[in-house]
Amino acid sequence: MAKIIDRLLLFMYSLSIGILSVLVILLLSGQVPMELDYRNEQNVYITIVVIAVVLFLLSIRFFYVSIRTERGNLNAVHQHTEFGDIQISLETIENMTLKVAGRTRGVRDLKTRVRVIESGLDITIRAVVDGETPIPSLTETMQKTIHTEIEQITGIPVSNVSVYIANIVHSPAFKSRVQ
Repeated sequence: MAKIIDRLLLFMYSLSIGILSVLVILLLSGQVPMELDYRNEQNVYITIVVIAVVLFLLSIRFFYVSIRTERGNLNAVHQHTEFGDIQISLETIENMTLKVAGRTRGVRDLKTRVRVIESGLDITIRAVVDGETPIPSLTETMQKTIHTEIEQITGIPVSNVSVYIANIVHSPAFKSRVQ
C-alpha cells in the first residue's frame, strides 16, 4: 500500500514540477503578461509559498524513500541455524516445486508461485493435465508430494499448497492417409 501511495505522490510531484517549469518559462519569456495589484500580489505570494512548502515536503519524502534500505523484502526466506544464517530465494523454492510437481504422472504444463506468510510457505501451482488421470487423486498426490518434499528439502514449513487445473492437453488428431 505504501508503494502505491509513493507512486501516486511521485506522479503528482512530477506533474506539478512540470507545470511549474512551463509556467515559469512562459512568465520569464514574456509570453504571459502579468500585472498585479496589491490584493492579487498577496494571493499569488501565499499560493507560491504553499506550493513551495508542499513540494519541499514531497522532496523530503522521496529523498527518504530513495536512501531507505528495504529489510526483509529480498524475495528470500531467512533461517538462522547454530552455524549461521541461511537464505533461500523464492525462485529456488519455485524451481524445486516445479521439479517435484513435474514428477507427478498426468501433469504437463506447470507454473508456480510461492509466497511467504506467517505460518510458512504458501505455494500455488497452475497445471495442465492429460485428462486421463482422475483430477482429484492427481491433485491430492501433487499436494502431498510438494508439501512433504519442500518441507524436507528446505526445512521451511509449508502451510498451504493450492493446485489450479487450468486445462487438459489437447491431443492432436491424426488423419490416416489412404493411398
